[in-house]
Amino acid sequence: MKFKIKRETLLKPLQFVIGVVERRQTLPVLSNLLLQADTGKISLTSTDLEVELVANFDLDVQDGGEITIPARKFLDICKALPDDSELNIGFKNERVQVRSGKSRFTLATLPAAEFPLIEDIKVQMEFSVPQRQLKKLIERTHFAMAQQDVRYYLNGLLFEIKAGQLRTVATDGHRLAICEVDADITSDDHHQVIVPRKGIQELARLLEDSDEKALIQLGSNHIRIQLPDLRFTSKLIDGKFPDYNKVLPKASDKFIHAGRDTLKQALVRTSILSNEKYRGVRLTLDKQSLSIQAHNPEQEEAEEELEIDYQGEPIEIGFNVNYLLDALNAIPEEKVTISLSDSNSSCLIEPAESKDSRYVVMPMRL
Repeated sequence: MKFKIKRETLLKPLQFVIGVVERRQTLPVLSNLLLQADTGKISLTSTDLEVELVANFDLDVQDGGEITIPARKFLDICKALPDDSELNIGFKNERVQVRSGKSRFTLATLPAAEFPLIEDIKVQMEFSVPQRQLKKLIERTHFAMAQQDVRYYLNGLLFEIKAGQLRTVATDGHRLAICEVDADITSDDHHQVIVPRKGIQELARLLEDSDEKALIQLGSNHIRIQLPDLRFTSKLIDGKFPDYNKVLPKASDKFIHAGRDTLKQALVRTSILSNEKYRGVRLTLDKQSLSIQAHNPEQEEAEEELEIDYQGEPIEIGFNVNYLLDALNAIPEEKVTISLSDSNSSCLIEPAESKDSRYVVMPMRL
């Protein structure tokens, strides 16, 4: 293996694939990335056995070959070299040699045959959506995924695919986030797949806010997303996601119409003196007014009063302030609508104009 490459050409794909490489691995080869040099093309692959990332780019290669090299060290070397550097990379005596100007590095390797690749995923369905749309779906829902819940199917994001529509859903049992976009899906089949948390975090990092297409392929146990010069593959969580439609409030008769930023800032200020463990705030609603109160074990108190558009009966209800703030942060629109029924029932938070996102938050006793 032998080739020359500009630092900038190598750095971006390296940064793409480095995300899944853990610093401490049970298998030594998982700390490495697979470097494959072929005629006119370089391929970099990383995996943690759950998520696989592959970056490809064109390059005039002198001698082809494949080997695995320490991922973090290779990235650190590239980052530390001057901006306009050219790297000469070669393989000799079971070592990869990196030369640039007067700098020399020799890296240990492991055989490419030891690197675990995800082969054919047996595609059962495929469709394309703009990267911008896929990024929106993830950003508006991913925060509601559970973390290390024994109900393993909650530790991921549900993708629901049906004709003309792509939807993502996340819940940790205390709150629920839903977002949907129109998509060019012609199949009449209805699919639900759960992508694990690690995969979603990587995908959110890789997607760009552009109209370039992302090709989504579903296999029986994997999801694969093809981006320009980049391929993402993740195992799916084998489990049944709960019927989230059952927890969407249906009988709400009290509606708050408020400015998102005004409400968010009032919640942030009040939360300063909330209980650090439970993060509870009390909302008291009356005609055209909302009072937000918090207190903590040190007998400290905070209260905010807002003028809002509210015509319903007086009501008091408690919530975890972080759940309310997460929902408001995910909504880009200026106005929000909050629907309530009573002090013991969930609230529904939606953008006032578009109805493409919905957030359900369970109440808490204070």
